[in-house]
Amino acid sequence: PVCNVAARAPSLAAPLGNATRWRAEHPAAHLFPVPVLTGVTATCALLFLAGVTGNALTVVLVAKFKDMRTTTNLYLCSMAVSDLLVLLWLPLDLYRVWRYRPWGFGQLLCKLFQFVSESCTYSSILSITALSVERYLAICFPLRAKVLVTRARVRGLLAALWLVSLCSAGPVVVLVGVQHEPGTDPRATSECKPTEFAIRSGLLTAMVWVSSGFFFLPVFCLTVLYGLIGRKLCRRSRATPGAHASVRDKSNRQTVRMLAVVVFAFVLCWLPFHVGRYLISKSSEAVSPLLSQITQYCNLVSFVLFYLSAAINPVLYNIMSRKYRTAACQLFGVKRAPRRTASGVKGDSSLGCAESSVSL
Repeated sequence: PVCNVAARAPSLAAPLGNATRWRAEHPAAHLFPVPVLTGVTATCALLFLAGVTGNALTVVLVAKFKDMRTTTNLYLCSMAVSDLLVLLWLPLDLYRVWRYRPWGFGQLLCKLFQFVSESCTYSSILSITALSVERYLAICFPLRAKVLVTRARVRGLLAALWLVSLCSAGPVVVLVGVQHEPGTDPRATSECKPTEFAIRSGLLTAMVWVSSGFFFLPVFCLTVLYGLIGRKLCRRSRATPGAHASVRDKSNRQTVRMLAVVVFAFVLCWLPFHVGRYLISKSSEAVSPLLSQITQYCNLVSFVLFYLSAAINPVLYNIMSRKYRTAACQLFGVKRAPRRTASGVKGDSSLGCAESSVSL
């Protein structure tokens, strides 16, 4: 998000010297050619429609169907709420890409916009990490997990994670505000960006470290957890090969596959942001208009990927989870039909949407 504080939106490069000089030479309200911005706008419009629809559907399915209220789905529902809140700010963020100044929406909306994006991002990261820990316990220590992991405890944990996220994002309220270039008309040059106080005091740098911690530490934990889960499932496969594998193990493998893809998508969408922030730090150290321009385009890519990360999860659930598809069919009253195997064997008891050809 924007307070991830220097790279998502192009205007946030402003406090960094070389980017400011580059922008001073380009007084237009936007930093990119109109064809590029048109393509970004079309892409973001699709992400907005797909993300809002998909995440809202996830929340409705978990709320409506009792068999969907598993502990895993509670985490996914929390992530859907986070993503939905992030996507609702996309139109305003897209407006800033087209016209980064002047900012005409007031101080309060500037701070609220940054705070919501930051806190929701932290919440999603913590939720997916906690969910992976739960899957590790369920697969590697199933008896202990039955006692420790309950829906009531998961709800309490999710509330705690949201509280941590809100507190961690709290400094954003001080870090950002409506600023304008000295000696200019505020009505023409005002921007929603990090304040001079945040830069001089070092708070901006501290928040950058917090943001990095919320990315790299969870990625390290997720790598270790899925490595341990994969080793455990491989050992079970060797112990009970082929048709002797239990239904529980098959279900666990399916869940782990889906979560691993979700984690991979998360890393893929967020890595360019951290690369872009590194480029920003380098562009502020060296007088290089070319590096500044490359940095701005890297920011634009990370901007699109940020919203892709908020929109893609429901698509992955639909592709990889038969239970999700079945619940969606029930919600919309779509007739379900028995599914045949590729070899034409009749009597397959698994059900899915008649329109869907994907089966796990």
